[in-house]
Amino acid sequence: MAECSFELHALDEGIGSTVSDRTSLMTESSPTRQRCELSKLIKINISGLKFLARERVLHRYPETLLGDVTRRKEFYCPDTDDYFFDRHRPSFEAIFNFYQTGKLVRPPIVPVDIFFAELKFFGIDNQAINMVLDKEGYRQKSESCPKLPEAEPKRTIWLLFEYPETSMWARIVAILSVCAIIISIASSCAETIPQYQEDKIFDFPQNATRSSRLKMAYGSTFYQVETACIVWFCFELFIRFYASPDRIAFIKDIMNIIDMIAIVPYFLTLIFLLGNVQGSRSAAVFMRVLRLIRVSRILKLSRHMTALRILGRTLILSAGSIGLLFLSLFGSMVLFGTFVYFADLETQNTDFDSVPATFWWAVITMTTVGYGDEHPRSPLGKLAGGVCVLSGIMFLLVPVPGIVANFNRLYTRQRNVLSDDFIKTQDETEKVPKYAWRRFVAPLKTKRKTSSTQETTLV
Repeated sequence: MAECSFELHALDEGIGSTVSDRTSLMTESSPTRQRCELSKLIKINISGLKFLARERVLHRYPETLLGDVTRRKEFYCPDTDDYFFDRHRPSFEAIFNFYQTGKLVRPPIVPVDIFFAELKFFGIDNQAINMVLDKEGYRQKSESCPKLPEAEPKRTIWLLFEYPETSMWARIVAILSVCAIIISIASSCAETIPQYQEDKIFDFPQNATRSSRLKMAYGSTFYQVETACIVWFCFELFIRFYASPDRIAFIKDIMNIIDMIAIVPYFLTLIFLLGNVQGSRSAAVFMRVLRLIRVSRILKLSRHMTALRILGRTLILSAGSIGLLFLSLFGSMVLFGTFVYFADLETQNTDFDSVPATFWWAVITMTTVGYGDEHPRSPLGKLAGGVCVLSGIMFLLVPVPGIVANFNRLYTRQRNVLSDDFIKTQDETEKVPKYAWRRFVAPLKTKRKTSSTQETTLV
């Protein structure tokens, strides 16, 4: 405060001076005045609990309610020379600590929804709010607000095919999509049963025309089912691409890439069918690869099942732990495989004729599967096998708690959604008087007794 008194004294001395002298004096003292204003004590009254803070502390976050002088004036009370807020006291203690230290931590005694409402009221940055909610297993509804097309009928089509929870017709479309996926996967599996195999449906005479080849192919029941499912998949993909609000993001989306991969094998098979190139060995191998790719359609179910998407995010989030697990298993596989090979080197009827031949035994032993098709025969080899089992159990148990914790956190965060609707509903409930007589009493202003308030100074 010495700086402020010095400033006033300097201005008083300039009364008898010229205008230019006074102007230069005020210009020189403007930094001092600014420092004085920033050092000013601000009184904040939270439902009777008072806090004192320097103006410079609040100015660290000028976008917040307390940091913005203009917005803060609305709550100024000239009778007590403080800013009065009828808000939650324990929550504000954490908010005030955020101004002091920059760290935002929810008090254990404060529920998450109440703390979220207080953070929103005081205008705390969304990034800080999201960090707190992420630790608590919550998320804001604004994070998941979808980007919808503005024009019709694209908006209706997008909601119909992308958001099953919006209407009954959208749920019907989702059910049809899931049924098509299940039927396609079941057909791919059933056609491998020996009594249902139709391996010769693609063996055509060399002089067969395209129309005859198509007629023979579509005579197969499995191929008819495959074609019907592909028609639905293509229709669903193209109609969603047409109605997409951002087509570049649509193409880059991993779920849409899976949809594209799921329909590619059918059209490649159709090209081979029309070209009649199934007779070569390389073409037969390629056809088997295409059939293998068709199994990827099971990943399309993750579009309609939240748990599968959470599982995928868990694996991505736990990539470090999973990588460490595979690295440990690989090192142990080489170590114990080499030891068992040399331990059984002089043993008759040994199952291991080389070090790589022991890798299969080491893997199934560390994973506690133990088929028993291969096993060490010497005492040292059996001892190494026992140690291999114990080490495998330890390697498998180490990353499991982290993976489970990540899954629980993502699953809880998916279910716990906080929105501004809760804050608005709460504020409206507090503003509306419960009884009729309070409507006449509420507008009356009464002076608060400062003697009954508590004062906390945190500068």
